[in-house]
Amino acid sequence: MPKVVSVHSYRGGTGKSNFTANLATTIAMTGKRVGVIDTDLPSPGIHSLFCLEPEQTTKTLNSYLWGDCEIQDAAYNISSNVGITDAGELFLVPASVRADDIAKILKDGYDVKLLNDGFRKLVKGLELDYLFIDTHPGLSKETFLSIAISHILILILRPDKQDYQGTAVTVDVARQLKVRNLMLAVNKVHSLLNGDALRQRIEETYSESVAGLFPLSEDMVQLASEGVFCVKYQDHPISQEFRKVAQKIIEAN
Repeated sequence: MPKVVSVHSYRGGTGKSNFTANLATTIAMTGKRVGVIDTDLPSPGIHSLFCLEPEQTTKTLNSYLWGDCEIQDAAYNISSNVGITDAGELFLVPASVRADDIAKILKDGYDVKLLNDGFRKLVKGLELDYLFIDTHPGLSKETFLSIAISHILILILRPDKQDYQGTAVTVDVARQLKVRNLMLAVNKVHSLLNGDALRQRIEETYSESVAGLFPLSEDMVQLASEGVFCVKYQDHPISQEFRKVAQKIIEAN
């Protein structure tokens, strides 16, 4: 049965899109058909990680939401872009980076029900094993939809007081929406912090398991979003941590 995985954070700057790209790619590299959809319509960016340039995207999620195309027509096979050459395929539905399109979304919004229909059509049309939804930070009706339909919700937070407070609100919302599987991922963990103590503190605070702890990495910063980290640095501790989280997602009911 296909799984829908939403990756969300209460605040921006947590590395959510980078996390989504690496996790989706890691699972695709196990031989699965994986789709990624960028629903961060006000500030899209995950296409850069997949080396998909805006001029290559004649159709986007915006095109589908405005009735200009079917959602499958806005899905691009990016397997070769990221270096997937064996079994497994990776697809991306990007959001438009055109200023006029972003302004229109901010001014007029869009039909949330249409987005839900699009998720289902994409999974069926591309015969996906997994669909990853890269959400817009914060809480909105669009976010509530993504959370509500997800088989797995991954909340990204940093070891930061503002993130802790915002994550508490999001966890409460997820419980009210009866999310089946909720996982926490702690990103940008400074090397001076005690990882075991941090994990224990967060699990006790939210009564939820921490799926992974990801260190603050100069290697990640140096890559500067030009490619998917776990492909370029397959033996790196961060890539190993992504494989652990990927396995938890594969095993989740």
